[in-house]
Amino acid sequence: ALGQIDDIARAVSMDLKQPGNRLLLIGHTHNELGGSHLALVNSLDGGTVPRVDLDNAPGLFVSLHSAISTGTVRSCHDLSEGGLAVSAAEMAFAGGIGVSLDLAELARASGGLENAVLLFSESPTRFLVEITAECEEAFRQAMAGQPVIHVGTTHEGDRLEIHGADGDLLVDSALHDLKRAWQSPLDWD
Repeated sequence: ALGQIDDIARAVSMDLKQPGNRLLLIGHTHNELGGSHLALVNSLDGGTVPRVDLDNAPGLFVSLHSAISTGTVRSCHDLSEGGLAVSAAEMAFAGGIGVSLDLAELARASGGLENAVLLFSESPTRFLVEITAECEEAFRQAMAGQPVIHVGTTHEGDRLEIHGADGDLLVDSALHDLKRAWQSPLDWD
């Protein structure tokens, strides 16, 4: 049954597993920053509130479950809370593995959305998955008919690097700095 794990060895966690893997974004990214963490941090009002893609969600969930069941997915994280930038950072520091993101393909697939929207949109029904290069074809076959966008790679090292749609370096941060910022609301000192 969907949602049931028959073999615990096939469970997929969010921590990145190894350098040299590919990062793929599954789902459609829209300009949905209303009520987002970005809006909260910057005291922004208005904007479009994220909406679940009711037409595409059931098929996407079934396809992703199938890909996970075949063992092609090394790690996976939803992109609803904080968007791509936050999810990539969480996956990187959870696994202690560096990440290099490139927004060019995502910008094209999303109709030329701005870098900030690509990084922080909280459009639901989206996932960031880590796969090996050898499994990419099988993964794409399992996801046939669903949006699959290459957004980056994992690497040895301790940094998250993000290149914008035009190739400019937007972020180059140490994972320990990102983790400290992520944990800072929990610090009571």
